[in-house]
Amino acid sequence: MNTSDPRAVVIRYVEAVRDGDADVIRDSFCEDVTWHYPGDLPISKVWHGRDEIVDEFLGTMGTVFVPGTVEIELVSTIAEGDRVVAEWTAKATTVYGGAYDNRCLGIYTVRDGKIASVVEYADTQHVAATLFPDVTAQGPAGTE
Repeated sequence: MNTSDPRAVVIRYVEAVRDGDADVIRDSFCEDVTWHYPGDLPISKVWHGRDEIVDEFLGTMGTVFVPGTVEIELVSTIAEGDRVVAEWTAKATTVYGGAYDNRCLGIYTVRDGKIASVVEYADTQHVAATLFPDVTAQGPAGTE
């Protein structure tokens, strides 16, 4: 892999997620990486550090999908300098019996051949309805 090419770094990461390659996923991130996930979901916040992102954020997401049903497809990338915009689709069957089908976009910043930050955009309403139905059913905090 050409670690001096930010686009190649991001493509390698997305393909590792698609293929379930945990070693490459972990190796793709700087130790001090940040990942911003939008919205007001249980996973919405700025995640800090490779271990927190891989073990907690990505690890938690893996528990809501039926094993063997996840399909990730990289749609496109645009790169300028150390920043790469990647668009992908994610489809899976959820452990709640629903169909997850989302189109996502991430803005990646690459430093020294590793992902240093990610800002992700997705249909958080679809994420809430399919991946966190118990939270969605309760409604927003303070409305009980």
